[in-house]
Amino acid sequence: MKLQVKKYFGPSTLVTAAFIGPGTVTVCTLAGVNSGYTLLWALLFSVIATIVLQEMTARLGLITQKGFGEAIRSELQNPLLRIFGITLVLGAIVIGNAAYEGGNISGAVLGWNEVLPSLNISIEELEIRLVPLIIGGIAFWLLYSGNFKRIQNFLISLVVVMSVVFLVTAIMIAPDLSEIIKGLFIPTASPDEILMVVALIGTTVVPYNLFLHASSVQQKYKDTGQLSDLRKENMVAIILGGIISMCIVITSAATGNSEMEVKNAADMAVQLEPLLGSWAKVFLGLGLVAAGISSAITAPLAAAFAAKGILGWDIDMKHPKFKTVWIIILTIGVLFSMLSYNPISIIQFAQVANGILLPLVAIFLIYIVNQKKVLGEYVNTTMQNILGIVVILVALLVGFRSLNSVFEFL
Repeated sequence: MKLQVKKYFGPSTLVTAAFIGPGTVTVCTLAGVNSGYTLLWALLFSVIATIVLQEMTARLGLITQKGFGEAIRSELQNPLLRIFGITLVLGAIVIGNAAYEGGNISGAVLGWNEVLPSLNISIEELEIRLVPLIIGGIAFWLLYSGNFKRIQNFLISLVVVMSVVFLVTAIMIAPDLSEIIKGLFIPTASPDEILMVVALIGTTVVPYNLFLHASSVQQKYKDTGQLSDLRKENMVAIILGGIISMCIVITSAATGNSEMEVKNAADMAVQLEPLLGSWAKVFLGLGLVAAGISSAITAPLAAAFAAKGILGWDIDMKHPKFKTVWIIILTIGVLFSMLSYNPISIIQFAQVANGILLPLVAIFLIYIVNQKKVLGEYVNTTMQNILGIVVILVALLVGFRSLNSVFEFL
């Protein structure tokens, strides 16, 4: 039984741990509060799209035993294109993750703030501004060890915590199953909901996960005969992440009908108090803590893997260069959270870079997994290419909307 569990949990679970962060929790909460169950189809599509892209990059990592960054570097032979590719990846992945890291840690702090008072522990006594240091310290300890299995097992534990919290909560509120089924399989969206649809897709189909996954699978999978196991693990992990996201939407849809304004999962806890009593804040607070810490670990790790590959570093996770990248990302995140600083200009840059990067990365990924010189007999099938093209079209929409929203703000 233990072996069977290990078979379905591994590097792919890092993808789930990465995209189920405070941002996802907040977006899914708002989607449920504002639109009820009607946008669940967007999450269903996001899960399918993520499975498709992550299978491609995971297959690339297994067959070549190289990361996605290495593949980009080796295929871009033109010096100008190579400089453009390196700049784009470093900007969107490394600098972008530094900006978002503050949000990851702040999200974990928000959850912590919900848990401690509910347990009659004074936040003031703990000097709340030190909480980001504690969360950052947990991430630092795991990443500095350079022990992939330790990091993986810790993140699997956090994913399990999130699954229990949000799945149990969704079941306890006894939602309308017919409305859920309708929301999943009948796509509808008013003009005002289009941006939320894009947000739900964008928070699940994450560019840096393609770099993280291609590099992390090499830690467990070494032989092409393991491809079937890798695909099963990929599906299980991402479907589990999709279920977590859907449970958040379902819970907020069922509890966000009062006059009180709900902006995030912490506000949603108040709505659950009639059902869960004083434990409502503790329960959802733990979910937020798990979401924040998991993303606070994976964002620096993904940035380090991306930098390693795109810069051509032949190093492992314990090398000083690798550690330097994630230490910088983590430190920036902790400082932003401690100072309550909202890095608007950097986040805007990250949105622009990611808006450009997502469709470009998807296009390049499909191109490279169709190259027999790279993958041999393991190139894409016709069906995989059709699914990939559909995902690219949506990625272009996500990118356009991301850019448009930033420029409108400016």
